[in-house]
Amino acid sequence: MAVETDVLDELRRLRTRIPRLTGSLAATVDGLVLAHDVPDTEPEGLAALTAAALGVAYRMTDAAARGDFRELLVRGSGGYVATYAAGTTAVLTLLAEDRVNVGRLHLEGRRSGARIADLLATRVGPGTGRHADRPVPEEHLATVPPATGRPIGTLPVRTPQRPTHRPRPQTGS
Repeated sequence: MAVETDVLDELRRLRTRIPRLTGSLAATVDGLVLAHDVPDTEPEGLAALTAAALGVAYRMTDAAARGDFRELLVRGSGGYVATYAAGTTAVLTLLAEDRVNVGRLHLEGRRSGARIADLLATRVGPGTGRHADRPVPEEHLATVPPATGRPIGTLPVRTPQRPTHRPRPQTGS
């Protein structure tokens, strides 16, 4: 079974566990849709906005010295948008009505984020490519290079350096 199918099954089970949940989306931290159950919403746009919000949320937790990003909750006049980390490569975004039980939303969102992270960790890729539905071979796990140490939602920073050569003096005419 492909990873998208497994993730979509998890999203559908979420709808039965959380009354007043109106939609759910799993995406990569780069904003690519893995699976979605969001009627009346464009999933690609929501995934892109989730990635942007994730970057800001990570920077906020870092600037406030609050540790690694875990979740983000936004409340509008019509309900909630909650985003949960799903490992280091994916996020789970939930849409809920205004009268949702927020405690239940957090509880189930955190659990589903962990399940989605497990599903993605046992597969070769995030559900794309011709071998994505195969488990990761044990010998491949031993050869995976170590993580770069960059948490989710961060961008590499380029530090300007001095040139290695001296500029030639220009002669005036």
